[in-house]
Amino acid sequence: MASATGRQSGSLDVGASVDDFPAESESLLGRLHESASAAAAADEDAGGSQDSAGAVADDIGIMLHPVPLDPGLYLVATPIGNMEDITLRALKTLAAADIVLCEDTRTTRVLLGRYGIRAERLLSYHEHNRAQRGDQVLRELRAGRSVALVSDAGTPGVSDPGADLAASAAGAGVPVVPVPGACAAVSALVASGLPTDEFTFVGFLPKKAGQRASRLRDLRAYGGTLVFYVSPHNAAAVLEDAARELGEARRCCLARELTKKFEEHVRGSLGALAARIAADPERPRGELTLCIEGCSADEAERLRIAAAAAAGGVAPGGEEGGLEDLIRGGLAAGRGVSEVAKDVSKQTGVRKKQVYALALKLAQTEPHGTQ
Repeated sequence: MASATGRQSGSLDVGASVDDFPAESESLLGRLHESASAAAAADEDAGGSQDSAGAVADDIGIMLHPVPLDPGLYLVATPIGNMEDITLRALKTLAAADIVLCEDTRTTRVLLGRYGIRAERLLSYHEHNRAQRGDQVLRELRAGRSVALVSDAGTPGVSDPGADLAASAAGAGVPVVPVPGACAAVSALVASGLPTDEFTFVGFLPKKAGQRASRLRDLRAYGGTLVFYVSPHNAAAVLEDAARELGEARRCCLARELTKKFEEHVRGSLGALAARIAADPERPRGELTLCIEGCSADEAERLRIAAAAAAGGVAPGGEEGGLEDLIRGGLAAGRGVSEVAKDVSKQTGVRKKQVYALALKLAQTEPHGTQ
C-alpha cells in the first residue's frame, strides 16, 4: 500500500549511494551467516542433514556477496509495519538489483540499512514523477538492467503507481517478476472474521462525497467481502457513507497499525462503527484497512427488484418474487392498495409512491379483492 509521497531526484545517471551504516547494522547479515554456517556444520558432524541450515547460510551469503539478477522488473514486497516481515528472497533481490526504485528513498534506506544492504542506485518513483521516471526506467529495462521496485510498505502495484510501471514493462516484453510478501489488504481480510472465499479489493474510495457515494452504490449488490484502504483523515466520512449506502447492519472490521505493537481490529456493524469513529475526538492514526461483508442473497433480490422498478416500474415478468407478484399476492389476499403499497415498499426498498401507482394499475386492470 502506498501514498503519493516521495522525493523526486534527477536522472537515472545520478544514482544515490547509501550512507555508511552503523557497524551493528552492517554485521547483522554476517552474524546470521556465521550462525547458519555453524548450524549446518554441527548437523553434518552429528551425522544429520545440513540441507536446511546450509540453504539458509547460502541465502545469506548471497546477500553479503550478491550475484547478478536476470534482467527484468522485480516487484518486491516490504514490511507493512513490523521490520521483521521481510523475506530472504526480497533481501537477496534488493541486494543484487542494478537499480532499486522506491516510493521514498529515505524510507527504503532505513530498511536496507537494517540489513546492511548497500543500494548503489537508489531512485524515487512515485505519483508525482511516474510519467518521466517510468520512461527512463523502461529504457534501462530494455538495456538489460534488473530493477527492483518497492513501495513504502507492502506489495508494490497494489493501490500505487507501481501498477502502471508493471503494465508498461509487460507491454514492452520485459519480464515482470513478483517477489511476494506482506500485503495490508490480505492481512486485514484473513483476520477480519468475514468470508474469504470471495472478495474484491477496492482500494481507496474517491475523496469527493458524491463520487464516493456513487462508487459504494455500485458495490451494493456484490456478494463477496469488500476490502478498502482508508486514510485516517476521512475515516469518519467513509464509514458514514458506507453505512448509508450499504446498510448499517452489515458486519465489518476496521484494522489499524497492522503488524505493529498497537495493532487493532475493531469489529461490529457498519452503523455502530461509524458512530464510534464519529464520536472519537482523536481520529485514527496511520493507514486503515476496512473489510465489509458482502450483500446477502435476500438483500440482492430486493436490490434487483428495486432496480427493475426504477428502470420501468415493473420487475422482470414471471420471476418469482418480482414486484408485480408481490403486489398481486397482497391484493389477492383482500388487502387494500395503500396497505399493499406500504408493505411491498418496505420489503423491497422501492419508493411507496412507485409501488402505489403500480398497485393501483393492477387493481384496476386485474380482478382482485377490495381496493
